[in-house]
Amino acid sequence: MDRILEPEVMDNDIEAYEYDQMNFTDVNTDFALLTSKLKEKKAKVLDIGTGTAQIPIILADLQPQWHIIAVDLAESMLKLASKNIEKAGKSQQITLTLVDGKKMPYDDHSFDIVMSNSLVHHIPNPLDLFREIDRVVKSNGSILIRDLLRPESENDIEEIVKQANLDYNPRQKKLFKDSLNAALTLDEIKEIISQIGWHNAQVYQSSSRHWTLIIN
Repeated sequence: MDRILEPEVMDNDIEAYEYDQMNFTDVNTDFALLTSKLKEKKAKVLDIGTGTAQIPIILADLQPQWHIIAVDLAESMLKLASKNIEKAGKSQQITLTLVDGKKMPYDDHSFDIVMSNSLVHHIPNPLDLFREIDRVVKSNGSILIRDLLRPESENDIEEIVKQANLDYNPRQKKLFKDSLNAALTLDEIKEIISQIGWHNAQVYQSSSRHWTLIIN
């Protein structure tokens, strides 16, 4: 099944609200736990495509000595993220910034950890994002990327949505299906990291609908 792109930026107040209300607690917690184990000491972390900052908030609890810079290209997402961070009492630990992940304002080799969850499927040419990640991460830094895995057919998409058994309204189900259509395959991800030269990257299917990339 060919990739069907969805809008790169979900900069709509209604869609941002619907996204924030979708229950990703289990997958977000799993991602934050995995990130928290990448470094034992104090770390400067970049979260690209933070959305409403649900993962940085969990990570901030797990690693209170880390500073997290959370960026997104959607102002509507960042508005909700700011409220979520303030409510969680993490304003001193998490910094929000409006940034395009494909062209970031940070110096080369600035971050101990670069993480990104569920952003890649929004990017028309994901290689641009991966090159920027490669640029801003320290030479001895860690990378964790996770995203949806594109199914082989529309029937598979329907089955994934059904099996997920998520309590989504029609708008939220459409967002989920659109994201699955826009996602990459494992082979496409492997081709990208081959072009960048991430020879030490681990790439694997981490659930029925996700892939994960780790460099540590």
